[in-house]
Amino acid sequence: MPTLILVRHGRSTANTSGLLAGWTPGVALDERGAQQAAALPGRLAALPISEVVASPLQRCQETVRPLLEARPELRAHSDERIGEAHYGDWTGRKLAELMDEPLMEVVQTHPSAVAFPGGESMRAMQTRAAEAVREWNARVERDHGADAVYLMCSHGDIIKSLVAEALGLHLDLFQRISVEPCSITAIRYTRMRPFLVRLGDTGDFASLAPREEPPSGAATVGGGAGAP
Repeated sequence: MPTLILVRHGRSTANTSGLLAGWTPGVALDERGAQQAAALPGRLAALPISEVVASPLQRCQETVRPLLEARPELRAHSDERIGEAHYGDWTGRKLAELMDEPLMEVVQTHPSAVAFPGGESMRAMQTRAAEAVREWNARVERDHGADAVYLMCSHGDIIKSLVAEALGLHLDLFQRISVEPCSITAIRYTRMRPFLVRLGDTGDFASLAPREEPPSGAATVGGGAGAP
C-alpha cells in the first residue's frame, strides 16, 4: 500500500495573529509561510510523488503551489474531507480568549467528547479525514502501484488525528502530538498495519530551544505558529 506524506500548511496570517481560522476564507500564508512553501520542492526532491491532494482552503493551496510549479506533471486534487475542523462559533476568535471557555478544558483532556458550538465534533473530523486517506490509498495503489508515494496538504488537527488513527491511539491522546507549520509527517501503509516513519519534521530545531515564557502544557487548537 502507498506511503502518505502529510504536509501541514505553511505559517498563516491567522497563526501569527493568534486566531482560530477554521474555514474563514482569505486566510493566506504570511511571509515566512511563503518561504516555507517555496522550500518544499527541494525538501521533497528525492521522492517520486504520484499525486497531490490538498485541503481546499487558501493556505493549503498556496503551500502546494511551488511544488506543483516545480513538477508540472503532477496531478493536483482538492478534498474537503481533509479541510480544517469546522469550529463553528469559535471560528475567527482569539485563541487567548478561547482558553477561558469551559469547553477548552474538554478539548485539551477529552477531545473525543467535544462538539464545537455550531460546528462539528472532533470524532467526526477524524472520521472524515481517515475515510479520505483510505479512499486515496486505494486509488493511488490502483493507479500507481503498491509502492507509490503521494502527498496531502492539510491542517494541524487533521494531521494529528490521522497520526493518532495510524498509531491506534484513542482520540483523547491526540493533543500529545505536535506538528508545526510546513512540517512533514509520513505514514507508510501496509496490509497489516501503518508505520509512522516521520512526525512533524521541519529540518529546523529552533522550536526546541527554551522559550522566554515556558509552555503552559495546553495544546494549541488548530496547531501553533511554530518556532519564533
